[in-house]
Amino acid sequence: MLPDLESLRCFQAAAIRLNFRAAARSVALSPAAFSDRIQRLEQNLGAQLFVRSTRRVRLSPDGERLLPQAQKVLAEAERCAELVGTGEPTPFELRLGTRWELGMSWILPAIQKLERIRPEQTLHLAFGNGEPLLERLHRGQIDAVIGSMRITGGKVDYVPLHEEEYRFVASPKTLNKHPLNAPKDAQAHTLVDTSDAFVLFRYWLDQAPSQKAWIFGQLRYLGTIGAIRNWILEEDGAAVLPAYFIKNDIEEGRLVEVMPEIRPAKDFFRLIWLQGHPREEELRTLGAHLSEMELQ
Repeated sequence: MLPDLESLRCFQAAAIRLNFRAAARSVALSPAAFSDRIQRLEQNLGAQLFVRSTRRVRLSPDGERLLPQAQKVLAEAERCAELVGTGEPTPFELRLGTRWELGMSWILPAIQKLERIRPEQTLHLAFGNGEPLLERLHRGQIDAVIGSMRITGGKVDYVPLHEEEYRFVASPKTLNKHPLNAPKDAQAHTLVDTSDAFVLFRYWLDQAPSQKAWIFGQLRYLGTIGAIRNWILEEDGAAVLPAYFIKNDIEEGRLVEVMPEIRPAKDFFRLIWLQGHPREEELRTLGAHLSEMELQ
């Protein structure tokens, strides 16, 4: 049998005072009732907790081992009583999945502010990309996803956070070597994207004139926007990237817009979770706070 709290309370009193009569008075029990409590606790645990003689009482080795744990249990029991009916917010944790670049530049700094706004929440990050993150969401490995990935299928809810703009860019060195002003010029260039689904390039292609196909001389898939940015800065290649992510590169001339008269389609960063999530209210509040924080 598990020890009950009253027996542990009596044990703690006796262990501190090492005098059963004084300990009995401290918990408002008669000496006989107090001794019965200690005896029942020893029977439940199958161990002798005190070594008693006519002159003194001391803790046995088992009693010494039990005392710190008994004190922890009693302290936690008191904490249970303190929490009920106080109106204090209930602590909770959320696991958020996002891509590395967005997490490091925007979400990680935001977490510190968000936890100051709501100290009861603890936010964890998991990094990944597009479809794999949504798969982890559906498997219950994360609570929500932050990103601009296309949502396929139902059973999810979301709140929009920030509008995301894109730019079709290349390095000045690349464009000086081979201009890129028309579909016929694409043969001299490498198109860099995350995968063969051309998730990024489609934002630009959907807005471009559709009379002729864009057929690039080479294709390269690098998985993340950070890798794509580094590649087109150092190697030949053109790519569509989020405007916020390459803002400084454009302003400082490291990247140049390709055919800037054609603006890629826009998208939204969203906070996405499964319908019926037990923390839906907290997720909506989190989304509202994130939407107020400037995208970095």
